[in-house]
Amino acid sequence: MDPAASLTVDELAARAGVTVRTIRFYSTRGLLPPPEIGPRRVGRYGPGHLSRLALIEELQHQGMTLAAIERYLRQLPPDLSPEDLALHRALVASWAPDAEAEATREKLERRAGRRLTEDDLDRLAAMNVLARTDDPDVFRIDPVILHLGVRLLEVPVSLKTLLAAREVVLEHSREAARELSRMFKEEVWEPYRRRESDPEQVETMRTLSAHMQPMIVQALVTAFQRSMREELKASFPDEG
Repeated sequence: MDPAASLTVDELAARAGVTVRTIRFYSTRGLLPPPEIGPRRVGRYGPGHLSRLALIEELQHQGMTLAAIERYLRQLPPDLSPEDLALHRALVASWAPDAEAEATREKLERRAGRRLTEDDLDRLAAMNVLARTDDPDVFRIDPVILHLGVRLLEVPVSLKTLLAAREVVLEHSREAARELSRMFKEEVWEPYRRRESDPEQVETMRTLSAHMQPMIVQALVTAFQRSMREELKASFPDEG
């Protein structure tokens, strides 16, 4: 039995923020793989089930039907890790405007599946998973990366390192965004605007620029992922 498969169906439902009935329904539709069978024939679920439920939730937020979600999931490789599924969800979420949700500490801990110390909350805030509010027991959370952030709490990385890593990511992502915006403006927007004076055509170009955002995000994430793999292989050649 996979040691990571440690959640009962009730615990999985609480972590995912859905009902047990929903999980069983998804299972019958083939949206979720079967659980590991533990002692006393009790089904046990793991991080992969949790990440897949989060992806299904995001696809539903995008307006996809269950049939469309089934087709989408069938196209994914069967051996995707929970991290890969989280990446897919992040890419799907990039198609929509930023979304935040409020959660009490009790609800946050129920979703996390564990008690959260003040240090845990500081680390999640450093990862942009949550933000504190005026009420110490209410938080603004980013549902897209909540599960991944909770899993990262188990990684032995100091808060100081997390904050430094956050600054590195912000600095380089802002620079990339500025440069890509400049290129789009100079190479696409300005020439088009000089050629076209029709307001409808201008609006079409604005729409095009908005639609380009998810494509650029996917390109950046893919490039970053490949670069990280190359750096890790170079740093730890014996591990690969």
